[in-house]
Amino acid sequence: MLEIQEVAKKIGIKGNELILYGKYKAKVDLKIFKRVNRRRDGKLILVSTINPTFEGEGKTTITIGLAQALAKLGKKVCLAIREPSIGPVMGIKGGGTGGGKSQVLPADDINLHFNGDLHAITSAHNLLSALLDNHIFHGDRFHIDPRYIVWPRVLDMNDRSLRNVVVGLGGPKDGIPRQDRFSITAASEIMAILCLSQSMEELKKRLAKIIVAYSYDEEPITAEQLNAVGAMAALLKDAIKPNLVQTTEGVPAFVHGGPFANIAHGTSSLISAKLGLKLADYFVTEAGFGTDLGAEKFFNIVCRYGIKPDVVVLVVSLKALKWHGGMNLDEIKKGKKSVRAVKKGLENLEKHVENIKLFGVPLVIALNKFDGDREEEMKIVEEFAEKNGIPFAVADVYRQGGEGGIELAGKVISTIYSQKPRFKFLYALDLPVKEKIETIAKKIYGAGRVVYSLTAEDDIRIINKLGLNDLPICMAKTPYSLTDDASIRGRPRNFKITIKEIRISAGAGFLVPITGKITTMPGLPAKPAAEKINVDEDGNIIGIE
Repeated sequence: MLEIQEVAKKIGIKGNELILYGKYKAKVDLKIFKRVNRRRDGKLILVSTINPTFEGEGKTTITIGLAQALAKLGKKVCLAIREPSIGPVMGIKGGGTGGGKSQVLPADDINLHFNGDLHAITSAHNLLSALLDNHIFHGDRFHIDPRYIVWPRVLDMNDRSLRNVVVGLGGPKDGIPRQDRFSITAASEIMAILCLSQSMEELKKRLAKIIVAYSYDEEPITAEQLNAVGAMAALLKDAIKPNLVQTTEGVPAFVHGGPFANIAHGTSSLISAKLGLKLADYFVTEAGFGTDLGAEKFFNIVCRYGIKPDVVVLVVSLKALKWHGGMNLDEIKKGKKSVRAVKKGLENLEKHVENIKLFGVPLVIALNKFDGDREEEMKIVEEFAEKNGIPFAVADVYRQGGEGGIELAGKVISTIYSQKPRFKFLYALDLPVKEKIETIAKKIYGAGRVVYSLTAEDDIRIINKLGLNDLPICMAKTPYSLTDDASIRGRPRNFKITIKEIRISAGAGFLVPITGKITTMPGLPAKPAAEKINVDEDGNIIGIE
């Protein structure tokens, strides 16, 4: 690895703008914006994918490999990805730093505890929980209805046993007994607030708006009313600064913020995006999961803050196409050939192509090449792209690093300069809440109708009463299907989406409809990745993949 000061110089970050965390990691002081704010933005490349398998399609690896390929072509480039959550690292997903010769480094540090950001968010969130219960214990002058406390506690770990808990047991000195719940830290509204705030001043304003509970008169109780904002901001003062690291080929990389795309907005911080666009000619970033989640939210939430993509790279793999074409995972892992399944799976790819076109952004299809992929099957995807007039490239960045992404980088650059984006939002913010939800469900997912539980209907009533109906929508939905049922593959049509409840994230500035069986606290699989992780005699961590 290069020392981090050398990496910073590649995109013009000065030494006095770095806060060093050892030799290979740093944070960037926000004062840098005073120096670079007037610069013209570089080109924004957004990486998305189709509905993935449970093991993912290598979107992060492609993001990193594409940035390395652009650097090999002599371009001034940097990238931004999200910080991994320890829960998924120990669960089914494993590490979140890319793979092979297209990783961000130091990978183990980034996957575990990285610069303390997730710890800070967890602490700030749980401080607010503690202040809320403390307020109730000491007299409750706001007359909080304990049945309508909406602020959970959080933990950066997959632990299904904490989804529903009882707190305050033990006796008069141990708090007021009530039902509570835990979410994973990535689902915390504070994570979303951090990732959408552009300054400490804005961060505090957003923290102040957090609704933690309601009184018996249905009046919202906020973090500001609990006098929590100053202390929360103190815990977050370093976490708001973007983290700078490097790829395996020394390309500057921001790794900052970690909201999940299935239960939050799914992109790294707005600060890192705006900084990257000022510092580089090409800025590559990813949106979590498929276009139905991360990309849709990037377009309809993040882009409302003054940025828009010049091109989308849509990642696809043969294994995902076979999965959507009806093959089971055991057959796919064994490398079984199936032209029929690949062709059938193209229906899912077709829908994601349509989704990107709804926003008026040009796209390139990138086939992420895995061991055992056959030319005959790859040719089917290439022919689909040619038939639809979409630039296509096979990327082998896992094995070859930037060299394996040269064709893709060339297609991306060509598309940027030959196709001008005509970006548009999917919906206007002043539409009724139901109309915004149904626009996403019908146009992006392909649903035929949306049904609402009594709880969701009451949530909409409260949203309208509080005047928050003009906020954008951040759907919580399974990433593995276009529907709200993870078992339904391919491209289903005219299905039903069920809205169980709608959570208000007033500080983050969006509404979160909860669909299907989605949960904000994941569980561990039958064979967690944690079982394979260890430390050798030299202190090296092994087993994180």
